[in-house]
Amino acid sequence: MTDKNLLSLLTGEVVEECKPLTLVELCQICDSSVEQITEIVEEGIVDPQGADSDSWLFHGVSVGRIRFVLRMERDLGVNTAGSALVIELLEELAFVRTQLGEK
Repeated sequence: MTDKNLLSLLTGEVVEECKPLTLVELCQICDSSVEQITEIVEEGIVDPQGADSDSWLFHGVSVGRIRFVLRMERDLGVNTAGSALVIELLEELAFVRTQLGEK
């Protein structure tokens, strides 16, 4: 692995979970379009605060969910509705494992 590849591997961005993100900030962080984020919101995958897209504010946890959806689409060809189902099932599985005392 070259030094340049190592540097790329270690580059990241810290997203504070306390500071809400605007739609524009979220698009920049997730390298996505307003249309993609809007579709993800409409599918119920993330739930921003605010009445309309101009006033939406997102929590830091939204970044992970949106990146997951974008990866599912890019790598596996899964549409947004399919990603919503996958997320729901993964959350249910995590809940059941917690109830059973597993990690």
